[in-house]
Amino acid sequence: MTSTVIGRQPVLEAIKSDRAVEKILLQYGTHGEIIDRIRRMAKQRSIPVVEVDRERFKEISADPSAQGVAAVFGTTNYEDVETILKVASERNEPPFVLILDEIEDPHNMGALIRTAECAGVHGVVIPRHHSATVNETVIKASAGATLHLPIAKVANIAMTIDELKESGLWIVGTASDGDKTLYEVDFKGPIAVVIGNEGKGIRRLVREKCDFLAKIPLYGKLDSLNASVAGALVMFEAARVRHAKG
Repeated sequence: MTSTVIGRQPVLEAIKSDRAVEKILLQYGTHGEIIDRIRRMAKQRSIPVVEVDRERFKEISADPSAQGVAAVFGTTNYEDVETILKVASERNEPPFVLILDEIEDPHNMGALIRTAECAGVHGVVIPRHHSATVNETVIKASAGATLHLPIAKVANIAMTIDELKESGLWIVGTASDGDKTLYEVDFKGPIAVVIGNEGKGIRRLVREKCDFLAKIPLYGKLDSLNASVAGALVMFEAARVRHAKG
């Protein structure tokens, strides 16, 4: 079974990743600097580049954001939580994990994973049910970050949090009624940040498992932020603290 990644930058990231790309598909007449890079890198890695006509390419993806290029590779291989912790250990860094508790919009999930990769997160945990999966839309929205970051799909988020606590991680949930602002949380040690569902937030049991609930100060009339924006603010505050000198 195979899956497809579309778009110039996501395809470029797919080639850079360790995943086995089976082939690159280009629509006839597709040119540009990134396309040239894709051709060169594909050649270096012995990945076939196949040019197809417009109608054939539309069968693969009619989405204009495909930009005339697609990568075909094996389906997403989800990792386990131990792999995420191993990544942190190999980098000689305290673990930094992102937990997405029932994020249902694939664009939000993709944006959160992209931010996580940029912020130095070691891996992402998602639930098996009531959640977006890592599909073509998520990969596209993540700009290919899903191909570089281990993602664990688990049966029970609450139980996984218990396992992370046993490994020494502190769990920081995000909530508008949090007991601390994100600027009062100590992000330097081993942590997992939990981002809740777009409408309902973090589920009750998961919320109860959190060591802290952090809120983002808001100064306008609205009382909440988009899940991916809230997640970005928290992750980069954590990154700032973790990489501060002295």
